[in-house]
Amino acid sequence: MTAAPPNPVPDAPLLDIRGLSIGFGRRDIRPVVQDVTFTVGAGETVAVVGESGSGKSVTALAVMGLLPAGARVTGGAIGFEGRDLEGLAEDARRRLRGDRIGMVFQEPMTALNPVLTIGRQMTEALLAHRGLSGAEARARAVAMLDRVGIAGAAGRLGQFPHEFSGGMRQRVMIAMAMVLEPRLLIADEPTTALDVTIQAQILDLMRAVTAEAGTSLLLITHDMGVVAEMADRVVVMRAGRVVETAAATPLFGAPREAYTRALLAAVPRIDGPAGAVPMPAAGTVAPILRLDAVSKSFAGRGTRTLALDAVSLDVFPAETVALVGESGSGKSTLGRVAARLADPDRGRVTVAGEDITEARGRRLRAARSRIQMIFQDPFASLDPRFSAARTVAEPLAIHGGLPRNEVRRRALDLLDRVGLPAASADRLPHEFSGGQRQRIAIARALAADPRVIIADEPTSALDVSIQAQILDLLGDLQRERGLAFLFITHDLSVVRRIAHRVAVMRAGRIVELADTAVALGAPAHPYTRALLSAVPAADPALRGRPRLAIPGDAPAGPLVALTSNHWVAS
Repeated sequence: MTAAPPNPVPDAPLLDIRGLSIGFGRRDIRPVVQDVTFTVGAGETVAVVGESGSGKSVTALAVMGLLPAGARVTGGAIGFEGRDLEGLAEDARRRLRGDRIGMVFQEPMTALNPVLTIGRQMTEALLAHRGLSGAEARARAVAMLDRVGIAGAAGRLGQFPHEFSGGMRQRVMIAMAMVLEPRLLIADEPTTALDVTIQAQILDLMRAVTAEAGTSLLLITHDMGVVAEMADRVVVMRAGRVVETAAATPLFGAPREAYTRALLAAVPRIDGPAGAVPMPAAGTVAPILRLDAVSKSFAGRGTRTLALDAVSLDVFPAETVALVGESGSGKSTLGRVAARLADPDRGRVTVAGEDITEARGRRLRAARSRIQMIFQDPFASLDPRFSAARTVAEPLAIHGGLPRNEVRRRALDLLDRVGLPAASADRLPHEFSGGQRQRIAIARALAADPRVIIADEPTSALDVSIQAQILDLLGDLQRERGLAFLFITHDLSVVRRIAHRVAVMRAGRIVELADTAVALGAPAHPYTRALLSAVPAADPALRGRPRLAIPGDAPAGPLVALTSNHWVAS
């Protein structure tokens, strides 16, 4: 058991934030959080929501005492267990971190130390805060890893973060945060990059471990489905200020503020109307992208992993096919093979009637001008040294054979088309928001005048309002240019909004292929039904609804036709 804090104030909220203001800069201070007030009670889950830049994460970092360099609290108070955190000496503040207040970060791969084993990182806090022996700390770490569902926990203590999947790394982060049984757990976008089944497992896990330990949860997220699933109360922030605070059920049912209503209206719903009209039946037009019995495997530690197993899929002009499934199902590998960023072991890739499977050199470069990619993380895919205009100009210069002034003009036109003004053209990627960087990535993909765009999780890291803008932009571009999209995603609510057809992947094979309304409304494969049951609904009334287990022996054979537009694995 953890020791009681000195001189706690009876009946005080566990966390009491009053009039908190935070500024960036040393001389000309720019306010980023202004007069924020809310509380978190003992055993309560409070979600803080809002668009990127609203001040959610900065507020959480202030509670932890982990504000970045150049940021400082300029007003107000943060009370924890009846004490003013801002008045504590740094040594006392450090002792609170991990011991009384834990934090789970959005991206565990950057939060975990890549050169230290999981066991070393798990036991470090126990040795520092609890004074346990090495054997005692190890036993506690194994018990906590086992509690969060890490199979063979004792043997995995000696492994490094890169040897775990994304979902497993997030479980490790939760175990590290909970091993000291903190009174308050702060979770900053803990499920953003996870597929729906792993997300459901992580949410269940967080709910269970915090309930067992009596831990309060401060949840920072832009996923309103997660909020509806988890929160007792919701704090809505905009431009550094709190605009509304309410219990979850009345906030979702009858939000008072226009901003909250707009935020909820931007949430794509899996039970909402389909955004894309089904395409004409296959055979009336030729596919623009054809994947024919494509297989791909990867070698590692004396074994080979089959990532794609004879996958066939057609994408037609002006069509969006959504590729969905759990992490490791082969979605991204199929996208990379389609763009010839990876070579298939067997099978063929055809774009606009041309077999590009064996294309090399100049012919491959020409083929790639017809098929472009938009990646999940634009900050990682954009060159940090290139301005927005230079980023977009590069494919124009490579593929267009245009004079320099015409390249610049077209680059500016493309940036304008995706909603970025000419005044921002010479800024570097770090000077843009996440949504703006994704717009640059879209403009770069368009510069080569492609026929097909492969979009690999292009909106998963964006808040709901920016996500809605990007999806609207892609829809407009599709209608204007007749673009075909292979849209890889784990967000089935987004699929409802944008896709004409859905291909469901599991273990390297497509197990169901159907028009969107059929795939999401009347799925035939048990795996598809299990995926849909795991999607968090943006409605607190549906909290706790039963989830279907993913069957281990579900059919995985060749696709057979139920109707002309619905195919299921036999």
